[in-house]
Amino acid sequence: MNLDLVFNIAQIVLAILLVTAIMVQASGTGLGAAFGGGGNVYRTKRGAEKKLFQLTVILAILFFAVALANALI
Repeated sequence: MNLDLVFNIAQIVLAILLVTAIMVQASGTGLGAAFGGGGNVYRTKRGAEKKLFQLTVILAILFFAVALANALI
């Protein structure tokens, strides 16, 4: 299997997972918060929300690393 193909497939899978994780986070905010109406901007994340945030950060780092490796190789 070609290494370029592996990087491309990994990048597509990571992109789908990253978009999904971001959309799941955004669905919990509500429409009022999108226009600045949310009064709880600086609250702490707990439980599943914190794990989802950490997963999103990890997926973003992995996506960037795979994209960089794909560009260099």
